[in-house]
Amino acid sequence: MNLSAHADAEAVTSAKESPPSSIVIIGNPNTGKTSLFNALTGETARVGNYPGITVERRVGTLNIGDAGQKRLTVDVIDLPGAYSLSARSPEEKIAFDALLGLGGEAVPRLAIVVLDAGQLSRNLYLAIQLLELDVPVVIVLNMIDEVADNPPNPKRLAEALGVPCVATSARTGLGLSELKHVIADALVKPPRYRPRIDYCPALLADAQELSKSLPEQWQTGVAPRSSLALWALTSIEDDELCDIPNALREHCNRIRRDQREAGRDIDLEIIAPRYAFIDSLIPHVVTGHVHLPKRKTSERIDRVMLHPVAGFLIFVSVMLLLFQALFSWSEPLISLVEHGVGALQTIVKTHLSAGLLRDLLSDGVIGGVGNVLVFLPQIMLLFAFIGLMEDSGYMSRVAFLIDRVMRSLGLHGRAFVPMLSGFACAVPAILATRTLERKRDRLLTMLVVPLTTCSARLPVYTLIISALFPAQLLFGVIPIQGALMVGMYALAMVLTLVAALVLGRTVVRGRQVPLVLELPPYRVPSLLTTAKMVRERSWDFLREAGTVILFCTIGLWALLTFPQKDATSVAPTSGPNVATLTSTVAHSGAIPPPMEHSPIEHSYGAKIGRALEPVIEPLGFDWRIGIGLIGAFAAREVFVSTMALVYGIGDHDESAVAPLRERMRRERGPNGERRYSPLVGASLLTFFAIACQCSSTLAVVRRETRSYRWPLFLFGYTFVLAWFVSFLVYQGGRLLGLG
Repeated sequence: MNLSAHADAEAVTSAKESPPSSIVIIGNPNTGKTSLFNALTGETARVGNYPGITVERRVGTLNIGDAGQKRLTVDVIDLPGAYSLSARSPEEKIAFDALLGLGGEAVPRLAIVVLDAGQLSRNLYLAIQLLELDVPVVIVLNMIDEVADNPPNPKRLAEALGVPCVATSARTGLGLSELKHVIADALVKPPRYRPRIDYCPALLADAQELSKSLPEQWQTGVAPRSSLALWALTSIEDDELCDIPNALREHCNRIRRDQREAGRDIDLEIIAPRYAFIDSLIPHVVTGHVHLPKRKTSERIDRVMLHPVAGFLIFVSVMLLLFQALFSWSEPLISLVEHGVGALQTIVKTHLSAGLLRDLLSDGVIGGVGNVLVFLPQIMLLFAFIGLMEDSGYMSRVAFLIDRVMRSLGLHGRAFVPMLSGFACAVPAILATRTLERKRDRLLTMLVVPLTTCSARLPVYTLIISALFPAQLLFGVIPIQGALMVGMYALAMVLTLVAALVLGRTVVRGRQVPLVLELPPYRVPSLLTTAKMVRERSWDFLREAGTVILFCTIGLWALLTFPQKDATSVAPTSGPNVATLTSTVAHSGAIPPPMEHSPIEHSYGAKIGRALEPVIEPLGFDWRIGIGLIGAFAAREVFVSTMALVYGIGDHDESAVAPLRERMRRERGPNGERRYSPLVGASLLTFFAIACQCSSTLAVVRRETRSYRWPLFLFGYTFVLAWFVSFLVYQGGRLLGLG
């Protein structure tokens, strides 16, 4: 090896005189970077086993000793996982900006580089880039317990690179105490080292020329201009990255063009010498062959899990088990919450005198928000299952399986990561598109991710399925409700892929790039990590229920309550007479529908709903559902609140409070037939599965694309598609005699 120490150009300032502002944690995906962040700071950042799980940085606080003398508190920033600093995606650009203090942020005092102890050759590439940029570095050999039979030698690696190196296992806590002491010492005297990489003279000349076009704000730190120029040559191409000065972009494109004409490969000229340096380093750090028993076991399991047929069958079986569990396992808790909501409404109606305040508290607040909280047990179960599958490494295998289909439809296989996140919420899923390298892939993924079944749709699906479809077995084997839920998720996946196929060949055209996805070894899931993730997601749901849904529910309550009229002074304009209705109720036990003389029939909300009826009536929807669709634009769960308000305000029997799904199940129209048949339920499920009724999703698409064109296009095409497919479902079902 040809190594040379790099002396610091500036005197090191004492930590007592200038306390550190922040340190960053950076590393490849699947190195345990976020687990280390959690262990050091006690934060609860989400942990996963595939690239893209950490989209935006997380900040925590670390309390350490200053060389054993003084306690220090520093901010710890968890940067997105990246294989290198060569930023072909906005996610990797975030790491570069944070390390060099670009974008108006302070330069971090230290970078903690997390390496997989069993994958040094690949992981060291990022560390070498940091050292070339003269960033103060501490190396962490994480997951050292997985190579216990022949681990890399941290002391030898520290001597070779001239920076501290600590062996850890973030999952077990091994080496964390030593790491904190090393960080404390490194903050006092930041460790720097410049490896000597043998680049060809022509490349160095190009870098020297390009350095003249570097913007002044990039030169505020100590990073050498030549290293910044090499970064620019490997990162800036066409218009993939934003916030790049035009002069620098044009200079990079000109150099690349000249090199292609001369038969040179600029990427190879930069990458090959770095890996040559790493290859010369490895034999001094690792002696003998590194045996990875977990990876060998994973390879044997993957022969089945990644099989084109068996793998898909296993995946479908897992999903069927998951969604049936959402009904059967959560039913006791759902019933408990339902009875609790009903009891609160009864207490309010019993102890408060009749009036607007009682109606607001009972029907608006408790009835509206409470009927959304009913589905909290299912959401907790869903995230628990997803968390366990992520932490075990199974989700990466699913991405690999799905890539075979997605690639044939023009969608990048790595887009499965944001699509998978879309099952939780479309907003972070759209942010996760930053992991895709090309703008075309990011835009196409943004336009189809809202078709995936987010958790906000789950309360709506559960309400419709449990209220309008029987809890019976199909063919005596398959539970109808569980199969319907699986069918909704399958429909979402099919529509997403079909939309990608069409949009990728029409609206968003461009060339494809191959999938590069690491499959981590199977691991026993961390129950603590999963529990923390479930707690965070549940709290997000409760916070939304206490803010957005509450405000929307109160607004809808006002629309459905005012203007108030004397019910006895308004004659019914249509519908059966009172004697007929009473007879129907006596024989069927149905809750009477809101009558024409009910106050809700003359409310502003009813007028808005009836104005929409000509558009939605061909889908089998009435004005009540129309109001729910409007409310769902703010948050999909508000649809549930709307239906609860409709039957709370329009209920004639003030003393009886029945669960919402029971009311919808027993609801009858003027002719005594079910107002909401299974066919209407199928049409409504289809509409909610397709339409992008989420203002937050549209807002984040606007922010990410920096244009109103794409969110308007997203809303327009999903609404038209939802109407058309729901029309086919409802009208086709009627032609077949199903409704």
